[in-house]
Amino acid sequence: MPASESLISAFAALHTATASDKTLNNWLAGIHFWHIINNATWHGADMLRAVKHGFAKMVPPSSRRAKCPPVTIEALCILQDHLDPQSPFDVAVTAVASTAFWCCCRLGELTIRDRNFFDSLKHPNIPLSISHGPRPRESKIVNNNIPAYAPLFSYKMQSGWELLTKTLFISRCNDIWVQNGFPSMPGHAFRIGGTTELLLQGVNPDIIAVQGRWTSRTFLDYWRQVEYILPLFISSSINIDRLQNVDASMTAFIRHHSVPQT
Repeated sequence: MPASESLISAFAALHTATASDKTLNNWLAGIHFWHIINNATWHGADMLRAVKHGFAKMVPPSSRRAKCPPVTIEALCILQDHLDPQSPFDVAVTAVASTAFWCCCRLGELTIRDRNFFDSLKHPNIPLSISHGPRPRESKIVNNNIPAYAPLFSYKMQSGWELLTKTLFISRCNDIWVQNGFPSMPGHAFRIGGTTELLLQGVNPDIIAVQGRWTSRTFLDYWRQVEYILPLFISSSINIDRLQNVDASMTAFIRHHSVPQT
């Protein structure tokens, strides 16, 4: 150590067509970190980049994850039609589903793993106006009088209140979807669906990238894999002109951020 670039590249090339490019990146990150903590120079440059590029093209099918299905507008409507507006739990699920979809959020930004992992400095709290109950002449709020130190999407229970966990949220959503002929979907499906829907509605890609906290490179890589998603969103209200406009917008996005095309 330090390992030469030819040695690092030979190590990467040795595993071509046996693992995914993400697996390779994790291996290389580990080796890189080992160099850092031992104060050794890292020689990963042009040769390694070329090997990684070829490696990504030869990933075997067995190492590829199944594509994540998106939440569509239809799926979102089915969900909200079957959630009980008088149930505190279902109201919290409705709020998270809408926010995750239209704001392109990760569920980890809206839900909590469990009560022990809640940190009021990191996670959003309930606004005081909600925690203190409805204002005069305001319609009844189902989840009112929950303390302001509680997580934003908490819900009432007979014993007090409870925070909405990701497991409970996605389980409730999938129970409804499966019963209505939809596939079971992971939490990331909301972010995928919301991003695609906003693009199809003509929202500027730069705005969506900022809203969804995408980096320009990550957002572009995501869009290049979106071809299988588009047919699920196409309806009588989405014509070929709109799809062409989206393609033009993404091309402009690529040029604006000077992202090299592969």
